[in-house]
Amino acid sequence: MAKGIEIRSAHFPGRAPIDAYGNGGFRFADMSHRGSILCLPSGIHGWDMTVETPLDVAHFQMVLDQAADIEVLLVGTGPNLRPLPAALKTALKAKGISSDPMSTGAAVRTFNIMLSESRAVAAALIAV
Repeated sequence: MAKGIEIRSAHFPGRAPIDAYGNGGFRFADMSHRGSILCLPSGIHGWDMTVETPLDVAHFQMVLDQAADIEVLLVGTGPNLRPLPAALKTALKAKGISSDPMSTGAAVRTFNIMLSESRAVAAALIAV
């Protein structure tokens, strides 16, 4: 019996530096992903987020779920810095996560450096 194509959530099961970003996506681990990503201890996940989407707690649930392994969350907010809403900062801080919003380019560069230092870093990167 023939099986159809199985569509699964985008997920790379490991930690990897981001090799490139732009044109609406990212390159990492010899792969490319169109759209935004979450770089978490459990791997790199596709993230349904755009620069127009409000930064609210619900969009960061995967980060909060893995808080035990995250000390710093870098939030790449697109081409420009967007401040994090107070409710989101409070939810992250309650889980022991320090949050740092910046442009996506700055977040990619900082993430790669902190990852190379084996720091407990995660990144929420909005595609540009």
